[in-house]
Amino acid sequence: MSLLERLQLNDHPSFVRHESHQSQSADWCFMHSDPTTNYHPCFSIDLLNGLKQSQEHIRQKLASENDPKARIHHLVLASDTNVFNLGGDLSLFHKLIKQGNRGQLLSYAKLCVEVAYNFSRLYEDRVHSIAIIQGDALGGGFEAALCCHTIIAEKGCGMGFPEVLFDLFPGMGAYTFLTRRVPPARAERMMLDAKIYDTEELYQMGIVDILVEKGDGIQAANDQIKKHNRMGNAMRSLNTVRNACAPVSLEQLLAVTTEWVDAAMRLDDRGLKTMERLINAQTRRASH
Repeated sequence: MSLLERLQLNDHPSFVRHESHQSQSADWCFMHSDPTTNYHPCFSIDLLNGLKQSQEHIRQKLASENDPKARIHHLVLASDTNVFNLGGDLSLFHKLIKQGNRGQLLSYAKLCVEVAYNFSRLYEDRVHSIAIIQGDALGGGFEAALCCHTIIAEKGCGMGFPEVLFDLFPGMGAYTFLTRRVPPARAERMMLDAKIYDTEELYQMGIVDILVEKGDGIQAANDQIKKHNRMGNAMRSLNTVRNACAPVSLEQLLAVTTEWVDAAMRLDDRGLKTMERLINAQTRRASH
């Protein structure tokens, strides 16, 4: 294996560029790689499956290492476009809700929380995840960042939950992971105010861990990986302590997202029309 290995995980579009850096003991997943025309930088099923396959590759690689003292491994989540992620696939939501297809919407939601859970706890205490925010992270995009252990954000980006605009709540891990960083009352306000917070404000609130200048996110992640590798035993222990004090289970996330599906299926015409307007806004953004 070379020091940098670019992985082709399947022949189907996944929009994930996966790089395995042996010298760092790190894997990097860049979302929205090689996008198609009018591509929406959201959590499509193809993107989610690509991320899940990347995570499984890392799990299998770590399982093959028999050394119990093996150093901490890093999983970095970033983006190849000028946004981090705009959240759930609203076009899919709209279609499935109109069709009354609860089963398929639930399958999508389960895939989302499985990917989120893996960023939080992929291989017991061995993996430390880092999100690099170099563009807006909205809805599910914000949730994806929150489920990572370290959030590095560049100045000038926005993060928030717009779901309440169409009468839904962020149900793919927002409450679970946001309440690890701020008190529950503040978390609930953020989930319901539809405000897009700038990264400077989120850093002051303790939600963003590291704030850097525009263009410095990748270097900041490399610096953190280098620092963590010098204290890998401490980082592994901290991962264990974090989960012991504020445990996250896949079952808990699935229970919350099932409630989200039920709420989505109750949306009325007003909520669906608002969703249509947001879909149109995403389409216009993707065309530029």
